[in-house]
Amino acid sequence: LRANWLRGKVEVNQETIQRLLEENDQLSRYIVEYQNKGRANKCVRYPHVLHRNLICLATIADASPTSAAESVE
Repeated sequence: LRANWLRGKVEVNQETIQRLLEENDQLSRYIVEYQNKGRANKCVRYPHVLHRNLICLATIADASPTSAAESVE
């Protein structure tokens, strides 16, 4: 998903957004779990993936401000 997104080949729809949100949730849980166990070095790549996903979501939100505002209400 991410590689295709970076190339602009992923259709942006509610399913794509939901998948990114769910992945972000799981990544956050992994990061916290590893940090709590004192094994932060085992999850070095997760913050990078989380950051990339957040940038993708922000880009989607910026591209469609009216539809994003309507879905929140």
